[in-house]
Amino acid sequence: MSDHDHSHGSGKTLLFALVFTTGFALVEVVGGLWSGSLALLSDAGHMLTDSLSLGVGAFAAWLAAKPASRKHSFGLQRAEVLGALFNVIFMFAVIAYIVYEAIRRMADPPEVIGGAVLLIGGLGLLVNITVAWVLMRGEQTMNVRGALLHVMGDLLGSVAALAAGTIIYLGGPLIADPLLSLFVSLLILVSAGRLLREVTRVLMEGVPRDVDAREVGGALAEVEGVRAVHDMHIWSLSSNNYALAAHVDLDRMGRWEQTLPRLQAILRERFGIAHSTLQPEDAAIRRACDAHPDCGTNNTDERP
Repeated sequence: MSDHDHSHGSGKTLLFALVFTTGFALVEVVGGLWSGSLALLSDAGHMLTDSLSLGVGAFAAWLAAKPASRKHSFGLQRAEVLGALFNVIFMFAVIAYIVYEAIRRMADPPEVIGGAVLLIGGLGLLVNITVAWVLMRGEQTMNVRGALLHVMGDLLGSVAALAAGTIIYLGGPLIADPLLSLFVSLLILVSAGRLLREVTRVLMEGVPRDVDAREVGGALAEVEGVRAVHDMHIWSLSSNNYALAAHVDLDRMGRWEQTLPRLQAILRERFGIAHSTLQPEDAAIRRACDAHPDCGTNNTDERP
């Protein structure tokens, strides 16, 4: 199956998840306002943040697919990161509203229609189970795995709303609703924190989480004819597109044409680094240079 077919398949899966999740989040908003349940509204907020993540991710993926230009030599791959940053800010705003409203309601819990919360929370649980099942059966790209993680959080949120509805329906304390909504806001906070950590890593040009820089350097140094690898930098262009730049010390400069494809194949196949810039250097010259501290610091050509 080609890369286009893979992206097309995962795109259809994500589109299904987006439509289904957004549709039911709107149902929960209406149900939460009607029943007076903050647990339903907070679960709706959680589902809407996930829908927004899917939507922004899909739009950013479309932008990232655009070719490089004179103004953007790497293309628009970082659009995905900016989209994720927008999602994080939106998530924190939702958390702040839920926490504020929950604390206010704890002091004076309003009446909640337990039966309505029970019904909509139960339907939400079925929706999330369906979406999770579709995502697990779909093409397992990074975007799909991320969406699945969000849906699992939604599923727990639906369980919280269902629990609140059950407690109130059976005559339990009304404070259960704002307490369980705080639990859902904690789920959103965990997701937002994880996403912010990833965004910060990319923006700070950090080494991707699933790449070990020492392992990469060691693998390159094992190639025949390579003496050492130094001045190596690894960073993320987007969540699934990595880049590397490094200097490579060679026994024989004349064999660089044969060595370069082998190094690039290791980076691509073992570490998923498709964009690499490798600069060859003569190991003998470098050793001689290392033996003289002033080597390279004074470029004046002194002749008698």
